[in-house]
Amino acid sequence: MAKETPEPKSASEEKTLALMRTRMTAATAAWQDTREDELDDLRFAAGSPNNQFQWPSDVLSTRGSVQGQTINARPCLTINKLPQHIRMVTNDQRQNRPSGKVIPASDGADVEVAQIYDGMVKHIEYISDADVSYDTACDNQVTYGEGYWRILTEYCDDESFDQDIKIARVRNSFSVYLDPSIQDPCGSDAQWGFITDDIPKLDYERMFPDAMPLSTLLDSGVNDGQVDSWLGKDTVRIAEYFYFEHTPTTLHLYPEKMTAFKGTTKDKMFAQQFGPPIKTRVVDRKKVMWVKTNGYEILESREWAGKWIPIIRVIGNEFEIAGRLYISGIVRNAKDPQRLYNYWTSAEAEMLALAPKAPFIGAGGQFEGYEQQWKTANTTNWPYLEYNPDVTDGSGKPLPAPQRSLPPLAQTGLIQAKMGASDDIKATTGQYNSSLGATSNERSGKAIMARERQADIGTYHYVDNLARAVRYSTRQIVDLIPKIYDTQRIARVIGEDNVVKMIKINPQQKEPVNKIVDQQGNVMEKIYNPGVGDYDVVVSTGPSYMTKRQEALDAMSTILQSNPQLWGVAGDLFIKNMDWPGAQEMAERFKKTMDPKIIAGDDRSPELQAAEQQIEALQAETQMMHNMLIKVKDSMEAQEISIKEMTAEATAQVAAYNAETNRLKVISTAMTPEQMQDIVLGTIHSMIQAGDLLPGGGVVDRTNAGNAAGPGDPAQMAQPQQPMLMDPAALPSSDIAPV
Repeated sequence: MAKETPEPKSASEEKTLALMRTRMTAATAAWQDTREDELDDLRFAAGSPNNQFQWPSDVLSTRGSVQGQTINARPCLTINKLPQHIRMVTNDQRQNRPSGKVIPASDGADVEVAQIYDGMVKHIEYISDADVSYDTACDNQVTYGEGYWRILTEYCDDESFDQDIKIARVRNSFSVYLDPSIQDPCGSDAQWGFITDDIPKLDYERMFPDAMPLSTLLDSGVNDGQVDSWLGKDTVRIAEYFYFEHTPTTLHLYPEKMTAFKGTTKDKMFAQQFGPPIKTRVVDRKKVMWVKTNGYEILESREWAGKWIPIIRVIGNEFEIAGRLYISGIVRNAKDPQRLYNYWTSAEAEMLALAPKAPFIGAGGQFEGYEQQWKTANTTNWPYLEYNPDVTDGSGKPLPAPQRSLPPLAQTGLIQAKMGASDDIKATTGQYNSSLGATSNERSGKAIMARERQADIGTYHYVDNLARAVRYSTRQIVDLIPKIYDTQRIARVIGEDNVVKMIKINPQQKEPVNKIVDQQGNVMEKIYNPGVGDYDVVVSTGPSYMTKRQEALDAMSTILQSNPQLWGVAGDLFIKNMDWPGAQEMAERFKKTMDPKIIAGDDRSPELQAAEQQIEALQAETQMMHNMLIKVKDSMEAQEISIKEMTAEATAQVAAYNAETNRLKVISTAMTPEQMQDIVLGTIHSMIQAGDLLPGGGVVDRTNAGNAAGPGDPAQMAQPQQPMLMDPAALPSSDIAPV
């Protein structure tokens, strides 16, 4: 339900509305004089035979063309030559569009992130149809002196909270009211600005159902800052009001050049870490606010993310006279020469049109009886005209037949005046015959280009002012990107060659570029944070990429035709600039057949290349010898380890045999010969049964036997030795050791 009675406004809201209305009144008064002239320039440029905008109203009233007369009305021709002069400037801008280029501006900035900024700006321009905004502003700038476009944000779709930055067209420049005190031609120092729109009342009620009804809006606004000027007969004026809100704040400086505003969480953390600040100063912190209003109440309001008023101004000619600003375009000074040209053309047409109306001259009485035919001889095609031949000259001789007087001819002075008016139009616009396409005495291409350059210099300030506006617009977009793209998301970027790719953005990472590599060190993915570092914008003006590519193709075609051997050097680039399907794939295949040194851009001298090849050969040989030394060292270390292991094993065996020998010595001193003989015989018998004693006195080596106990095996030594009695005669004599 719409509000029947207005709700009481807060003090801050009332103050904002009062200041808004005051500023709107001041802007309207400041721009009124120059905009009346600008509007007349626009009407004059749009003049045609149908509307007769180029003829003053008082002149038309004397010529009878406005009273509906058709017989005695004098011609009022309109030969509008100004659109051609306007298009010479605006179409040159379309062929050589200015574009912003992002560059790093601080130590924390990264060149690769600057290239990503470039791609994101181009994507924003693409999805916004920014060329339409730029062209409209340029047309208005050249025609009557000022053009505008704006920057805004919109949600990506109805089901998303992600936003995109857009560049919006402002078709009617007279709907924009910027701070009149600005000094920058683009309006970067404006403290406030308006974009107004008069919408039908039905649309207003649909768009703002909670707003005050129109029936009570006018009554509530009586004597309240001229609110009635916001209401028309069938429309309601809605204004988007941008302004700066200023807040004085103290800035603290801590060690290592760390700063924080007083009272913030960051400031408290630094105070605990470093103690009192080193320096303090008062800072005027400001933020941009946006309000949509109908003049009496605030319909919507929020803070704008950027740090500038998002209205871009493109200026033509600017003059400040007695404290008032006057703006003009290319039409202003060409209006009088164009009026003169129309007048002299009309006078010439009028004079030549009177030729069929030249009167017949005859003696009195020659037309008697045939008056009606002779009166209508100029308007009716009579098959014949009769006259009285019996009229004499007094001497009796008949007079000759009536004759028509000589028709009026165009005067030489009139033709010269017409040509002079045409030349005056060229002089006031700074464009002459050669720049308008007319042939001249120049024959060489260099001379023709020099003559055309003269015309370009005469109107170059329009193109330069547009380039400044594009630079300012790109700076605003670069400022907005980290604030709008503040969540992890996939962003689309467009390269200079119009190749589209997708990148990942992570505003939480600390470094500008995070490279994700695999185990071999290859970069698999890159993640960017455009919020790290500061970036600035420069502007380049020139042909578009498509135009440059076509020019490059023509130039390379000429070079390759005269030098076919260059196919092996630049053939891939020639094919790459072609537009037919499959050209890029063919260029990649052709590139694989070329010398890798050429592809790598090896522009070194032959002597330097030979020296580097020798160095590479020596490095390879040194590396090979180094690898061989490593292998020899490894082999020697392996041999040393093997020798140490064998020595340790032999030492252990010797120690074991020594221990056994010592044991036997101890036993031999404590036993009788009979007991020793029994032990020896038992041992020999065990060896025979185990197969350790070979015929001929040999002994089997069982040091590596699985479970067989060695001579010094503690398990065997712990068991009591049972003497085994054997018949010595059953043993070979050689196997029995003497006792």
